[in-house]
Amino acid sequence: MSSIKISNLRKTYGQFAAVDGFSLEIPAGSVFGLLGPNGAGKTTVFKCMLGLARATSGSVLFDGKPLVPETFESIAYVPERSVLYEWMTVAEHVEMNRRAFKNFDQARALELLAQFNIQPAKRSRALSKGMRTAVMVALAFARNAPIMVLDEPTSGLDPINQRHVLSLIINEAARGNSVLFSSHQIGQVERAAERIAVMDRGRLVLEGLVDDLKSDRKIVEGIFPNVSYTLNGIANDPRVLRADRTERIVRLLVHDDADNIATMLSSAGATGVRVVDLNLEDIFLFAVSPADATADVIAKGSS
Repeated sequence: MSSIKISNLRKTYGQFAAVDGFSLEIPAGSVFGLLGPNGAGKTTVFKCMLGLARATSGSVLFDGKPLVPETFESIAYVPERSVLYEWMTVAEHVEMNRRAFKNFDQARALELLAQFNIQPAKRSRALSKGMRTAVMVALAFARNAPIMVLDEPTSGLDPINQRHVLSLIINEAARGNSVLFSSHQIGQVERAAERIAVMDRGRLVLEGLVDDLKSDRKIVEGIFPNVSYTLNGIANDPRVLRADRTERIVRLLVHDDADNIATMLSSAGATGVRVVDLNLEDIFLFAVSPADATADVIAKGSS
């Protein structure tokens, strides 16, 4: 079992900080989902972790030790873009990995390729984007590596194969291995990950256990009889993360004791007060785009 510790990672390109003070710990034997909008810095974090880009500052430790060439025997990586050699067949990629990594399981690689319906005799140039992703996933999971770093590992795959990849990820954690993966499809992360981290503009904006994040965040909504109302200090309550007003309607994002906040809102004169549950997509939107998230969550709650 292997853990990863990222401490104050920073990567700049000129004056632009692609990653800015990013810190995260991935426990051994866990599935950790990394979320963020396009350009948030997820791929840059992965590249800096693996020495594919030189970090401006900060550190990454694998089981308490810095990255050295020998570490790569313990890490399997699926990049966002294909790194397959166009002129090689799938079978030749399998053989290359067999020679390169001592724990590579050729039989498992071929079994996974068959499950993805990939013909080993095909050359990489003849594969679709999804098929290339499937080949890289098969090669990575055949490595039997205790650490897996997967950047959009379901990109281009059909729904059946996407679910197959998620099952593989969950199975790796059950075997005691650590999986860090990114995905634009939040439902996939919610299905597979125990913990998540959300990045925005190079920074960590949210991190925690999925179940905890879902359970301790609610929307409290109420309607006032006219627009000239006051909240009597409710918006300043430390349990209220955000307060939005739209004419007579007030919406509060709260992280604890939503029922008590609802009672306070009723006491302030609001009617039709209710508590709305959030899912992981809602939580993600609040982290990276709060105003849009509030409107969307309440629209769903009202439907």
